[in-house]
Parts: sequence; C-alpha cells; structure tokens
Amino acid sequence: MMPDTSSRVHVLGVPVDVLGMNDVLRIMERWIVEGSPCRSIALTNSHGIIEGRRRPLFKTILKSADLSLPDGRWTARAVARKAGSPTSQIRGADLLWEFCRLAERKGFSNFFYGDTEETLAQCRRRLLAHFPRLRIAGSYSPPFRVLTPQEEARAVETINAASPDVVWVALGLPKQEQWIYDHRSKLHASVAVAVGAAVKFASGNVRSAPEWAIRSGFEWLWRLIQEPRKVWRRALIYGPQFAAHALLDVYGLRRYE
Repeated sequence: MMPDTSSRVHVLGVPVDVLGMNDVLRIMERWIVEGSPCRSIALTNSHGIIEGRRRPLFKTILKSADLSLPDGRWTARAVARKAGSPTSQIRGADLLWEFCRLAERKGFSNFFYGDTEETLAQCRRRLLAHFPRLRIAGSYSPPFRVLTPQEEARAVETINAASPDVVWVALGLPKQEQWIYDHRSKLHASVAVAVGAAVKFASGNVRSAPEWAIRSGFEWLWRLIQEPRKVWRRALIYGPQFAAHALLDVYGLRRYE
C-alpha cells in the first residue's frame, strides 16, 4: 500500500513514488516499530523501467513494491516533471548509508544478502568503521547460479534465524526484485530493499560517482568507466531507449500502460 506521504506517478507505466530521503527513513522506521509483515522497496532507474516495459511480469513485480523510489537522476527528472515537484533522487547507496546512520541510533539490525563474500566483509568493516554501534545481524553470499528450492529455503532460514529488521538484497536488477517478490512472504524482517550496487559502493570495491556527475545525470558514464563489461548494455542501450520513451510519456505524446 502506498504511504500517505507519497504521491505516486507512472513513468512508462511503472509506478514511482515521490518522496524525500527523510520521508523514506520515517516510513522504514514506522514499519520496523510496528512490526509489520515484510514490506519491499525497489530502487527504480531507467534500466528497471525499460525492463518493466519489456517484461510484463517484471512490471508486476515493481507494482507490488510498497515503495518504488527514483534511483537514477534521469528517472527522478521524469518523475518530477510528471508530478510537478522538485527533482528528488533516492540513490540506493545513499539510502543504505542514511539508514545505517538511523539504525545506529535506534538499534535496528541489518542483514546483507548477495554479492561476494569479500565484498560483504569489506562492506561490514567500512560500515562499522563509520557507525561503530551499528547492528549487522549477518550476511550471506549465495552461489552465482540458479539456486535449488532447498538452497533458497536454507537462505531464508539463515536470514530469519538472524532476526534482522531490514534485509538489503544485492543481486542486481532484475534478480533482486524477483527474489524479494518470491520470498517476502517467508521473511520475518520488516523491510526488504532491492539495493543493487550500493553494497559495492559501501565496501569501497567500486568508487561512487562524484557529486557533480550525480547532480548532472552522468553517473551512468562514471559507472561505464568503472565497470564497462557490467553496465555497458544498460548505459548505451537501455539509457537512450528510456530517454526517448520518457520524453514521449512526459509530454503526453504516447500513452504507456
């Protein structure tokens, strides 16, 4: 259910919530304090929106998220234009960092699922160096292949045994959104966040883009330089596709369901 502090718009038929960082943190805190059934947060960028347009099932997954936040700058600009509001980008890396700041004060616990053992260990070290009282309930790096039903069940059991308040799922889009969609009913945590490369940024394995690149909408170029084999398709193919369709959508020249 969309929180009452949000206005929701649709970009290429994909829902995106118009919220500031403090709003998101307050909503997450409320969910944790209330002990609600597991809520899901998607960080939606041009890649995710194009995937939603190409694959109806993935659009259904994005629509099922309790919050769908504009992660990419160009997505945030399209959302702002449609909502008639200032541009408000919520990057996954920033959300993770700011929530850890809140979690250290409030005693909320975190679990990290995805990426490599090395990245998870470095992420833990760096977060604790900045937030010494942060509760990290655990982490798990699944095999880089399709898991069997038994392995999936063991992963969920491992997470539940750690009793985290928030599970940060870093499997990459669209796998992480699909994983949350498939397993949220079994998770005992209050929140599951599809956080993408935020764990890599927190670990220091991948350098975050400088502020000027983020503000100007050229974070994609920074990521392309840092990880060309990983992001070339989304940067050079999905990015232009999104720009073309978003212009038609924002100016009402084409209807997207």
